Amino acid sequence: MPYTTYLVEKGASHSFVAEAKPPTVTMPRIKALMTGSLPGFVDVVRNLNSPVLLEDNVLRQAAAAGKRIIFYGDETWVRLFPKHFVEHDGTTSFFVSDYTEVDDNVTRHLETVLKRDDWDVLILHYLGLDHIGHLSGPHSPLVGHKLSEMDSVLMKIHLALLSKERASLLPSLLVLCGDHGMSETGSHGASSMEEVSTPLVLISSAFERSPGNARRPRHVQQTDLAATLAIGLGLPIPQSSVGRLLFQVLEGRPMRDQLRFLHLNAVQLSRLLQENVPLYEKDPGFEQFKISERLHGNWIKLYLEENSSEVLLNLGTKVLRQYLDALQSLSLSLSRQVAHYDTYSMAVGAALVLEVFALLLLSIPKALGPAAELDMPLLSPLFSLLFYLMLLGLWAVHVTVCTSTESSCYFCSVSWLVAGTAMVLLSALLCAILSELTKMVGGARRHAGKSLAACLWPWSELDVLIVMGTVGHVLSLGASSFIEEEHQTCSDHKAALSALTAFSLLAVFLLVHRRCSPMSRVVLALGLLGVYCYRAAIGNVMSPWQRGSKDVSKGIMEARFVYVFVLGILFTGTKDLLRSQVAAAGAKARTVGLWEIHSGLVLLAALLLRPHNLPVLVSSLLVQTLMANFIWKPLSHDTAEVTVMHYWFGQAFFYFQGNSNNIATVDISAGFVGLEQYVEGPAVFLTAFATYVGPVLWASHLVNYLSSEASSLPALRHACFCYALVGSVPVSAYVVLVTSLRYHLFIWSVFSPKLLYEGMRALVTAAVCSFFTAADQATLART
Repeated sequence: MPYTTYLVEKGASHSFVAEAKPPTVTMPRIKALMTGSLPGFVDVVRNLNSPVLLEDNVLRQAAAAGKRIIFYGDETWVRLFPKHFVEHDGTTSFFVSDYTEVDDNVTRHLETVLKRDDWDVLILHYLGLDHIGHLSGPHSPLVGHKLSEMDSVLMKIHLALLSKERASLLPSLLVLCGDHGMSETGSHGASSMEEVSTPLVLISSAFERSPGNARRPRHVQQTDLAATLAIGLGLPIPQSSVGRLLFQVLEGRPMRDQLRFLHLNAVQLSRLLQENVPLYEKDPGFEQFKISERLHGNWIKLYLEENSSEVLLNLGTKVLRQYLDALQSLSLSLSRQVAHYDTYSMAVGAALVLEVFALLLLSIPKALGPAAELDMPLLSPLFSLLFYLMLLGLWAVHVTVCTSTESSCYFCSVSWLVAGTAMVLLSALLCAILSELTKMVGGARRHAGKSLAACLWPWSELDVLIVMGTVGHVLSLGASSFIEEEHQTCSDHKAALSALTAFSLLAVFLLVHRRCSPMSRVVLALGLLGVYCYRAAIGNVMSPWQRGSKDVSKGIMEARFVYVFVLGILFTGTKDLLRSQVAAAGAKARTVGLWEIHSGLVLLAALLLRPHNLPVLVSSLLVQTLMANFIWKPLSHDTAEVTVMHYWFGQAFFYFQGNSNNIATVDISAGFVGLEQYVEGPAVFLTAFATYVGPVLWASHLVNYLSSEASSLPALRHACFCYALVGSVPVSAYVVLVTSLRYHLFIWSVFSPKLLYEGMRALVTAAVCSFFTAADQATLART
């Protein structure tokens, strides 16, 4: 970027490295830039469909002051600020396969809008560089071309602004910044140095810079921009801003103006501190601020008496340093303490999770017994006095909290119907738990004469190992280092990658095709060939029919052919399952149907996974085959043991494919394979499937194994219960853990992203259990 480099090194500009706090995704970072506040980690989820930003921000202040704002680019801005722009044109930000049109749609407006004088603020959000990172990483040759394109755009804007300045004699401000960085794999969302480091360049003829006076960029906070823009535009600083004014932009102003602007910033931060910290008077930053104000008052008295003296300059310099120290201390204190936690809503959610988990534990004897009954007695409490007393007590607590709290509470903002349903469920679950405990105590008394060892220790050595492994994993969640490195405990050359991809696809066919019907074998082979064609089309691997880089495309047609084959195999498998419910069809059609569904999922995984992950897919299928033929069958493990082992292998392969508890490892490009535009439903499904392909394929294999090997009816019921129970243990423990550690130093960078993964894993587990239930219903119909 030669023109930008020239401005940074020799032009009238100030450059910084702005640190972005996690989560480093677009919507929270836009909020930080415009409000100066620290968004919560839940904004990772809201990033998919950003709600209107109600928090005080620079754009709201600008619009209220009559500033005319125009926006072109990422439509996230339009969703956050729907009524602030006099003109806007948003482009979809989630279709990462597009890195050209998404920027051309922004640039096409420049020629016209830069000639107009009917706007005060112009915001442009380019997306191509981010999309290239998601597609092929930061070292892609496409990056250089895109940076060159962005350099020419900046030059066009800067020259146009200089032309306007000559006519109006008023200086303009050009801000070049990024909302987040990019990891070594091209993704973002976490807290690595590459992801949180963003460029911030302020360019204006109002800045004095002598030629050749190049300075190293200083490190600042991304939240500092909101205060700087507000002061520069003559607007109030957003109320919740924790940022401090970038003092470098004031260096050319008179001392009186510098002190006045710093005082405005300090007053805003001190007020925010008073609102959020009970003992704010003892805060070092607040004490420094009061000292600064007193010195500032003395300087003003001296300024009014004699305008230019060495004493005035020395005192002004001292006040300036004092203000800067106070701003730094206030900003740091607020960054640590300004986070608001909805404790009441967190407590309600944690109580629901723990009650369900307690019922699952109490249901173990019946659910794993011969009858495989999972009885949740939620209706019987409705006719008990205890239920109504508890419901009345919970309602009293709810009304008291929602009418007395000063801070906003999510659970208090929901409708009374939703709140009432939650209260009824809480009361019913608690009554059911008490009922089950009473039955267990009565049963223990009736069997008091039996051997204590027989009652309390009916487990085998493998059962003990399974319990110890589960408990050990849960205990490890309490340490941030274990969470950051959990993938470690579970865990080119284009020509070589091409050969490895071809070998892996062939191995997938050999491992899967044996139990498929003849037609499905043909479809599977064509689908795997289509996968290689798709990877060749987008340039990941080599192919005989390619003649140079000009043949590289987006592979839309090839990917869609594979989708047709996937749907064909899934349809065939579903048809066989439906046929198996007819008594005459027998068990063979059902076994083949389930395996064909498994084969369809394997084919879809082969399409979505990156080429270097195909050997991981082969390894997973190979381990499944070896374990089924040489471990589980010969050693006659029971359903619970086999289920837990499948669950553990699924989690292990989740990490083997390159995932971690870091949001940046999510490969969102998988959600756009075969799509020409962003369609939310398919994109979310494909991304989730590609992320959790390990657990899903192992759960699918478990259904197939139990359906073909189980000699008794309740095998699938046992497996469903065990899968839900093992999956609920870390979720239940972690909800309590995160609530108690909400003020931990790594709550945003480590514990919160892990909680998102656990929540998503719970949804995947629910989907898997639905698959178990469907297969179990087919068994019941056949028997």
